[in-house]
Amino acid sequence: MSTISGFGLGLRTEHYRDFLDGRPQVDWLEVISENYLVPGGKPLHVLERIRRDHPMVMHGVSLSIGSTDALDLAYLHELKALAARIEPVWVSDHLCWTGVNGHNLHDLLPMPYTEDALRHLVERIGRVQDILGRRMLLENVSSYVAFAGDEMDEWTFIAELARRADCELLLDVNNVYVSSRNHGFDARRFIDAMPRGRVRQIHLAGHEDHGTHLVDTHDQPVCDAVWALYRYTVQRLGALPTMIERDDHIPPLAKLLAELDHARVVQAAALADDRVAMAA
Repeated sequence: MSTISGFGLGLRTEHYRDFLDGRPQVDWLEVISENYLVPGGKPLHVLERIRRDHPMVMHGVSLSIGSTDALDLAYLHELKALAARIEPVWVSDHLCWTGVNGHNLHDLLPMPYTEDALRHLVERIGRVQDILGRRMLLENVSSYVAFAGDEMDEWTFIAELARRADCELLLDVNNVYVSSRNHGFDARRFIDAMPRGRVRQIHLAGHEDHGTHLVDTHDQPVCDAVWALYRYTVQRLGALPTMIERDDHIPPLAKLLAELDHARVVQAAALADDRVAMAA
């Protein structure tokens, strides 16, 4: 698998002009796959122009890998065609289901953490990877409820899934923190369980704190607690490609670039701490 390094941003329409008129200091960009699943048109034209200057990865929201509905083969072939066109370093989606019986619930719903669910996912991931001709990255989602029938914790489930399905992982550190607060577990236990050789990318984002629970909104700056968890993640997993994800209340690009600079500082500090610890 080809790779990227450094720090990226999610490409949003509000920032198209910034990237068309110059080359902002980002190492790579992540694009929402569904925004470009058309054979032509202005969005795809803009994407191809920006692609000349920036490596890209594709990130989807419609795979619904955990559903019991049949895989959407038309969608998968469109995804494969887009990947052939813009040549992303990798393609990712979410470890979740988004609907059942043909109904799209327009949400990223968590899986039950059971052996049956593992077998179901392994088979479907294998078929998707065969169609796309590449390994997928799957992202942990935030959650607010748990299934009564869960047989293992989320981090054990994800690590075992990556091993059995031979897929890769996109680790959303904000989602880990949100779920840890909502369910009362130690977020560091989740990070500790992630298989170092399988995690390829990190997401950082913001959320809303409602006191009794957190809601993953991607419309706020990264909070101090998530920065601290990111620092711990770097110490455990190393310097992985990291990006800021903002989907609403999108600020001027300069503000996101400043936040991305902070990610660089946090990562460098974590790596320096690690070197000191090894030398001691």
